[in-house]
Amino acid sequence: MSSAAYALPQRDLVLDRYRPLRPLGRGGSGSVWLARDERTGLEVALKIVPREGKRASRAAREMEAASRLRHERCVRAYDFGGDAGHVYIAYEYVQGRTMREALRAGKLTDRASIEAAAQVLDGLAHAHRLGIVHRDVKPSNVLIEDKPELSVRLLDFGLAQFDETDTLTAVGDVPGTLAYISPERLAGGEATTASDVWAVGVLLWEALAGQHPFWGVPLPQVAAAIEAGAPPITKQRPDLAAALVEAIESALAVDPSRRPSAERLAVQLRAAVGAPRRARHVVPRPPAARRARPARAAARLPLERRLVPAGLAAATTVAAATLLPFWTPGLVLLLALAAGLAALRSPRAGLAIALFAPVFPLGNLAQAAAVAYAVVALGWLALCWRDARAGLLFAAAPILASLGALALLPLAVQPARGAARRAAHAGVGVLVAALVAGLRGAPLPPAGARVESLGLAGSTRVGDVVAAATSVLAADPAIPVAAAGLALTAALLPAARRRGLWGIAALGALQLAVVLLGAPGVPALGFVLGTWLLCGVLAAVSRASGRYP
Repeated sequence: MSSAAYALPQRDLVLDRYRPLRPLGRGGSGSVWLARDERTGLEVALKIVPREGKRASRAAREMEAASRLRHERCVRAYDFGGDAGHVYIAYEYVQGRTMREALRAGKLTDRASIEAAAQVLDGLAHAHRLGIVHRDVKPSNVLIEDKPELSVRLLDFGLAQFDETDTLTAVGDVPGTLAYISPERLAGGEATTASDVWAVGVLLWEALAGQHPFWGVPLPQVAAAIEAGAPPITKQRPDLAAALVEAIESALAVDPSRRPSAERLAVQLRAAVGAPRRARHVVPRPPAARRARPARAAARLPLERRLVPAGLAAATTVAAATLLPFWTPGLVLLLALAAGLAALRSPRAGLAIALFAPVFPLGNLAQAAAVAYAVVALGWLALCWRDARAGLLFAAAPILASLGALALLPLAVQPARGAARRAAHAGVGVLVAALVAGLRGAPLPPAGARVESLGLAGSTRVGDVVAAATSVLAADPAIPVAAAGLALTAALLPAARRRGLWGIAALGALQLAVVLLGAPGVPALGFVLGTWLLCGVLAAVSRASGRYP
């Protein structure tokens, strides 16, 4: 690379606002400078790309991808522009080094390498949901932040493919870095989300084995070696856990249809080592510092990401505390403030306060009811411990039920991570909506049947509470059927979106079939309209994101 990659236009400010300070790096497409935004005073990473060959068009492609992405694992783009000689992209400035540099320096443990790969997959899963395929995943495009906790960012969407519309014929070659290109692309096939998963598999194989899976193969034979598949990683690391080996081998399956999705592979990798969402990758800090880490990590999140769970925790606490008469208005306000403020610092604390706000009101009704609810709340807290920001999504169900829009519940619970959690939120949400309606004497959703009493008042045995709940569900089978049907829809919704408008239509048909055939007592018109609205919203969102034409 010549020094021209570091060349700057002959003027003080770039795009009339960014003042370059010093070079940060350079590559095949151009150079990256640390710059100061003279309008805001913030430091940015300014990418400068000469208008030569395909560089300018790839820079425009990179900016288009970056403008769609809103995920903590993808570097955020602030601005884009150009002049006669260059194209410029202003990114948020993130201090750190690439994964390639960290691997060469031997600074990543096995656990940190696995978590880094899982975080890359988190970012890719977000991009894939928006119809974006990266096409150039490799260690040099993964930035590891200078933080006590491992945190990576996915870089360089300059070769990204949108909505599976760019074929290899359209660009005339196989974009990307040969060592990380999947077999189907070398054979002339299109890049897909499975191609990105293959690249992450190669990246992780390399990180754990200490060498590239196709290292030592003569260059003319690399393509043939890739098409034959990567050698078993157990030859280099026989000590790896079987579950981890299985996850890596699934990512490196020669048949792309056998590879898991990015989201699924991230789950498999974390489960294989039992690792927390963020693993350590530096020398351990003193115990006191480790104890303070979760609060600081939450505080570093953008304010808008902390306000949503805080507001949800406060609102849910108010609803739960006023469901039955017990707390005075002043105490309800204090509980709501405590839940909201706690969630700002720690979503888990806010979730816990909101979940346990009804314990004393229920105890005032029946001691056994309070005990039974506390057990359920503890189980729910454990289930949502690693996804606490989305732990109260089920609370949307009573609101939707009161509006006659319970069919939209699968859409409301989509922020929850993982199909199992989404299904749990939807299923539990239906049950919670029925419980709220029963305690208030309103018709139980979705069929609208009434019960004289839930039979909980004065109960002293948990078995009586279970029997009362069972009798209500047996008398109104629409409740468990709707819970099962909406849970199934919530779990399958992302997969349906990936399959296009026909997938969305099939999902709506499945929801109608499960609920209306399983529970004929459900008002058909309202549920059909709600399901149509669900499908319409999904299609509109997909069109707005550019996923479908």
